[in-house]
Order: sequence, then structure tokens, then C-alpha cells
Amino acid sequence: MTVPVVSVAAAGVDAGLRDQLSNLQGLLMLSMLMTESGDEDKIVQLAGSSVPSFGCCRLVGVYIADRGWAAATRAIAGPTMRAELERQLGALGRNGGAVEVPGENWAWALPMRGVAGHVGFFVTAAAVEPSAHTQFLCRVLAQQTGVALANARLHTKERATAEELRGANTALAATVRALEQTTQIHDRFTRVAMAGEGQEGIARAVHELTGFPVAVEDRYGNLRAWAGPNRPEPYPKDPRARREQMLRRALRERGPVREGGRLVAIASPGPDVLGVLALVDPAGAAGDQEQIAIEHGATVLAMELARLRSLAEAELRVRRDLVEELLAGTDEESALGRAQALGYDLERRHRVVVVEGRGRTQHADTFFHAVRRAARETHVGSLLVARSGAVVVLSDADVPWEKFRAAILTELGGGRCRVGVGGWCEQPRDFPRSYREAQLTLKMQRSAGGADRATCYEDLGVFRILCEVEDPATIERFVNQWLGKLLEYDARKRSELVDTLCRYLECGGNYDATAAALSVHRSTLKYRLQRIREISGHDLTNPGTSFNLQLATRSWQTLRSLRA
Repeated sequence: MTVPVVSVAAAGVDAGLRDQLSNLQGLLMLSMLMTESGDEDKIVQLAGSSVPSFGCCRLVGVYIADRGWAAATRAIAGPTMRAELERQLGALGRNGGAVEVPGENWAWALPMRGVAGHVGFFVTAAAVEPSAHTQFLCRVLAQQTGVALANARLHTKERATAEELRGANTALAATVRALEQTTQIHDRFTRVAMAGEGQEGIARAVHELTGFPVAVEDRYGNLRAWAGPNRPEPYPKDPRARREQMLRRALRERGPVREGGRLVAIASPGPDVLGVLALVDPAGAAGDQEQIAIEHGATVLAMELARLRSLAEAELRVRRDLVEELLAGTDEESALGRAQALGYDLERRHRVVVVEGRGRTQHADTFFHAVRRAARETHVGSLLVARSGAVVVLSDADVPWEKFRAAILTELGGGRCRVGVGGWCEQPRDFPRSYREAQLTLKMQRSAGGADRATCYEDLGVFRILCEVEDPATIERFVNQWLGKLLEYDARKRSELVDTLCRYLECGGNYDATAAALSVHRSTLKYRLQRIREISGHDLTNPGTSFNLQLATRSWQTLRSLRA
């Protein structure tokens, strides 16, 4: 009878061991599932759903330290109950312990730990205190849940870090590509600058780097260089107001701007705009690299234009100094040496041309540059200087001087212009004489009145003979003999009888033409002529008298110009 009793007890022990092993095996499988999961909510769900399998225990909630309640049952459904339980958890510290849960006789907060430390609490409850084995299983479950949560967070962090690294690598690769392209752009323009390829080379480099047609323009919109297909003929030019508006906007934004179907960058080494670099892009397809290319191109263009301007100004100063020396009568050898340094042939025949006038504005530079451009276009000459309110040109050509004057007025856009041309200079020492002749020609124009024109010294006729008389006193005696009484009357009465006589004789005795030239009525003219006859005692109808009077009036004009 004893044997059966021992056998029954042994069988009970074996059954208990099998249950414990089964529970431990289940925990191991659960731990593997939770560890493999990267989702915190799924881990908590797996852990919570396993608690009832331990017998009398049930889950109250899972509290994660930096997140709050990840799972909570109806036992702590209200916020007040949760807050009270959280207070108790805070008082327990990280080791856990017994807690009070409404409606439960036994409740315990099991700590969850991971490699990095405390994770939270796994709160269970039961109607009666569970066995030591059941509590052990709950502690193991809590521990494995903490490890799985910590592992999930570690994997999440690693994935985020890996994603950040991929993003950083992508950005770094893009930066490296952009840097390589920028370096390529810089190297290309460095070669352009070092080789001195000029504006054409800059346009060609931008075209090669971007694939878009490229135009180099001056400040006013005139084409200076083109690279790429489909060059427009004739080249379009914006109205002045629109052009200035675009330049102001580009200066204000300090970078490329869109203007119609073009991306435009200005070449401006200082406050002045020297040129414009335009990328023809009607579809608006140009991106960041194209903008970098055109910005680099505009910088190199600004340097190139500044260099050209500096050279032009230096050459202009040297040319101006040479002209000043020649007009002042410098040493011939010195003048020839300076001209040779400029690459200018001073041993050709020249003549001095003096230009007076003004444009719509009174700016002296505007008039000077208008004369310079007109001289270049009409092939008058390239040596010129501003002097005494006029522009002096040394011309080695004999051109239609009225055509030159018309070209100046065209460059000015209107205004006034008189041109005086001196005689030929065979040698450098002749320039002062030709300069005086050109000045005298202009003085005779002013004295004679009438419309502005171009006059050569050799065309002055009798005025030229009178100017070259060695003894002016002879001319003065002749003038006084024929005009003395009229000059005295004009001086005493502040009248204009001598001027009236000059115009009357120059108009060949025509009343209507004289009245129009003097801007007076015909009856006024008749009255003045009658007074001239009475005061001078001369018969104006006598041909010999008229000849002497006309010679006297021209002599008077010549004396007045010489005295001026």
C-alpha cells in the first residue's frame, strides 16, 4: 500500500516540474518574439496578453518612464486613478514593490530594466497573493519586457541614425558634386583670364559650362560678344527706360535676375555698370549650377571690362598729353618719341580741328565723348583733347567737315555744333599755327552770325588775307575811314547800324533777306539804312562804295575776332 502513495506524490512533483518547464519555455519563446519586434506597442501587447497564462495574475498596466502608460486596464481607467498609481510608483524608486490598486487584494509593481538602466514598471494584480513560482514568472516577464523595449528603442535609434547618415552622405555627395562643378567653373574662367580671351572667351566659356546661348552686352544693350546657336539678327535692344530699370534691379538684388526669357548678371566692379552677361533661357530651365556659372562669368567680365577701361583711360591720357604738347609747340623730337610710343604716325600731314557746341545737357564729358565717337566713325582722327570749353582734334584726313558736324549732332541727339578747321601742318611745329587758325575760323563764324556750320581756314577768303596782315593798324585806319562815323554813333547811341550794314551787304542788298537775318521789320530796316546814309554820307547804291564798305565791315569783323 505504501508504494502507490509514493508513486502518486512523485507523479504530482513531475507534473509541477513539467508545468514550470512549460512556462519557462513559453517565456523564452515570448522573449524571442518581443526581442525581434521593433514596435513598443506590440511588445507591450505580447507581454500583457501572456500574464493570465501564469494562473491567478492579471495585468494592471505597463508604465514607461519617458512615455507614460503604454497599456492600462479598467482598474486604472480614470485619470485620477492613474495619477495616484504614478505617485506610488514614484515613491517606490526603481526597485518596485507593493502598490494599492482599487478592487485588488494584491498588486505589485515589477521594475523593467534594460542595458541602459530603468525602463519603467510592469504592474500586475491578483485576488490573492500568487505563489513564489508565479511571482518569479512575472518578474522574468517584466525583465524580458524591459529588455525588449530597450532593444526596440536601440534599434529605432540605430535606424534613425542610419537614416541620418544616409541623408548626410547624400547631402555630402551633392556638396562634393557642387564643389567639383564650382571648381571646374572656377578653373575654366581662370584659364580664360590667364589666356586673355576677352569678352568672346567669357561668353564661350559660359556657353560651354551651361549649354545655353550667351550674350555679352554693354551697359546700353549693344551686343559685344555671342556664344551658342540662334544668334538674332538684328540684335534686339530694350528701350532705355526698361534697360535702366533692369540694371537698377540687378544692382539691388546683387545677383542674377530674370528678365523676360533671359537670366541676366551685371558686370559691376564698382558703383558703375560696365556690362551685362545674359543667359538665353526662355523655358526657365537654368538651375543653381547655371547661376553659379553666370555669376563667375560676370565677375571675370567685370575684371576684363575694368582692365579695358583702365587701358583706354591711360591711352587717352597719353594721347591728351601729346595733343597738349603739340598745341603748345613742344620740342619736335619729344613729340615724335611720344607718338611712336603710342604707335601713332605723327609725320603724316595733319590739321587742327576745333569743335564748339553743346548737347541737350550741359555736361562737358557728354560733348567730348560725342565728338570722340563721331571722329572715330567718320575717320577724322584719334588724337583729341578737351580745351577751353571746346574739343580739339588732330586730324590726318581731309573729310567732308559738314558730315563730321552732322555726326556729332547725331551722337548728341540734338543741340548745337560749330567746327573750325585750321590749315595743314607739314611738321609738328606747325600745330600751334593751325590751332590759331581753327580758333580764328570759329571767331569769324561767331562774328558773322548766321547758322552753325563747319568752316575751313582756307575758305575764309578775304578774312584770311585780313588776318594775315602784319600791321593791324593799317586795317584799323581803313575801317575808321569808311565806318568811323557809324561806329561812333553806335557807341554813343548803343545802336546797331554797323551790324545792320554788315548784314545788308552780305545779303547783296536784298531787303527781305536782310530783314529776316536781323529779325526786324522791313520798315525798320529801311529806317536804319536811311540813317546809315545820313550819318556816313555814303551812297549804298554805288558799286565801288558798296565794295569798300563790305571790305571795311569784314575788316571790322576780323579786328574784333583778333582782339577777342
